[in-house]
Amino acid sequence: MNTLKTIQNISKKYLGLALALAVLLAPAPVALRADVGDVCEGVAFTAAEQAGCGGDAAPTINKTIATAVNIFSVTLGLVAVIMIMIAGFKYVTSGGDANSIASAKQTILYAIVGLIIVALAQIIVVYVLGRT
Repeated sequence: MNTLKTIQNISKKYLGLALALAVLLAPAPVALRADVGDVCEGVAFTAAEQAGCGGDAAPTINKTIATAVNIFSVTLGLVAVIMIMIAGFKYVTSGGDANSIASAKQTILYAIVGLIIVALAQIIVVYVLGRT
């Protein structure tokens, strides 16, 4: 009985950590992406100033790449969060089976590493596209 309580306490810590990471990393793709068109929207400019503010310019390759990377990052982030939830459920319902616990821990670890990689990739893409 004591082992079950220990497992439940550990699983609560892992799930709490996973939820905290999900909350912290979820807005990263949106917060890191600064689109000039969004900044200029709703501000009254002359036609010449509006053209410099992203007016009717055709979408550039940078915007297309940024959009594709954002969609890809959000998708991978959601998959990682879902994997953390599944692994947490597997961890809680393992019933003390060492193989099941080890598998759940590995899944949680890999999903968190995946979230970190997605966040770092997002930062790198925003940095590179911002410099061009």
